[in-house]
Amino acid sequence: MLSDDDNEDESETELEKKSRKIDEERERQMEEAELDLQESTKDHFKWVPPSEEELTKEKQTGVDMKVVKERMLQNLECLSDFKRYQAEGISRNHYLKVLKEDAAYYYGYIPYLIEKIFQLFPPAEALEFLEANGSPRPVTIRVNTLKTRRKDLKSALLNRGINLEDIEWTPIGIQVFESPIPIGATPEYLAGHYMIQSASSWTPVLSLDPQPGERVLDMAAAPGGKTTHIAALMKNSGELFANDVNASRSKALTANIHRMGVTNAIVTNYDGIKLPKHFPNYFDRVLLDAPCTGLGVVSKDPSVKVKRNAEDLHKLSYHQKQLILAAIDSINPNSKTGGYLVYSTCSISTEENEAVVDYLLRKRGVKLVDTGLPFGKPGYVKCQEHKFDQSVKMSRRFYPHVYNMDGFYVAKFKKLSNWKAGKREGENDPEEVATQTTENKEATKDNNSKQPPKQTNKPNKPKKNPNKPKKTAAPPNAQKRSLKRKRTEEKKE
Repeated sequence: MLSDDDNEDESETELEKKSRKIDEERERQMEEAELDLQESTKDHFKWVPPSEEELTKEKQTGVDMKVVKERMLQNLECLSDFKRYQAEGISRNHYLKVLKEDAAYYYGYIPYLIEKIFQLFPPAEALEFLEANGSPRPVTIRVNTLKTRRKDLKSALLNRGINLEDIEWTPIGIQVFESPIPIGATPEYLAGHYMIQSASSWTPVLSLDPQPGERVLDMAAAPGGKTTHIAALMKNSGELFANDVNASRSKALTANIHRMGVTNAIVTNYDGIKLPKHFPNYFDRVLLDAPCTGLGVVSKDPSVKVKRNAEDLHKLSYHQKQLILAAIDSINPNSKTGGYLVYSTCSISTEENEAVVDYLLRKRGVKLVDTGLPFGKPGYVKCQEHKFDQSVKMSRRFYPHVYNMDGFYVAKFKKLSNWKAGKREGENDPEEVATQTTENKEATKDNNSKQPPKQTNKPNKPKKNPNKPKKTAAPPNAQKRSLKRKRTEEKKE
């Protein structure tokens, strides 16, 4: 008869056997995994990027898109752990060069823009950004709180068979998935209950946070999406100046103002650079959604891939600096409720964003403040050889591959005083050039307005000899004395 102790010893032996088998199986699986990894590593080492000669030949003969796509993926794997997967004798720069050329070919960008994108992102993220630009952004609408509420608008659109849902991060946003009728032709749209607008376009107005009763300027307002949003937040009170230098674009601006029920707006067509002459230190808040290259909205305008170049970037950055100086000079630093400027673009380039913001920080008595937005990537304080003020990280960037929104940039300033920086020696200042350009344009306009001299058939008069002394008329008193002298002499004779 077995005792309890014998049973325990026997069960322990069985457990040990099972445990040993489990350990052996685990070791076998780990060995197989290691072998698979080694084989995988060997395969990676076999992949060698094409040489310069092969790339040149491909440009002449062309290459299949599937081959390029596969090559980009292999290249990314190698770059992710370069020391491990590097092919002997080939530099990292060559891998990157091949990846950039493949990306330009596959996604249809000019090399200059691909280089700019790879300066902003690591290689893998750069391809994610390029891939996201190839697909459309979600259809979103902004509720016009001057006329309706979100839940009432949702109910009306759902009854029309439109598939939609709330956008969680804002109480005014709705995303539309499917609609049996054009979303821009519903009775609710025509009645001004909503605006079809990208979600990223709401961010600068939400950051501006205009208050009822204030004086607010939308500096580049057409076609009116942001203007009507500002009016709704102001509850149709105060003064809202909707300015756009392009009078023809102002037609759409005016139409949207009327459709959305805005009653506190004044439409103007001033040159933005001249606004401080008309409204010096006047506004409580200013929104400058500046003209830009549109590098963040390629999904809407694919032509940006090939039509934007270094010259465009330089010119627009320069113009943006002129406009941002004018914007801040139009703001009242002593405003009791405001004194804020929001600067935004639909571009991702640092030249149009952080560089412009950093410029204003050096030129005027301002500081950057928190945008108040619930999300967004911080602005760059360094990009390549360029360094910006540390506070620039308070600005916010929005990317299509991160938030499924158009690429956008938002920065918010508080004006502290009317202080202006002096010009540095040898500095080509946009502020001074803007003044000179305006004066030159006006002078040219005046000269062009003069009528040209009439053409005649008369021969030209011979030119006067410049060395010949000029005859001068004698003064009236001298002429009288000369006449009296002649008469006296005649009497004596």
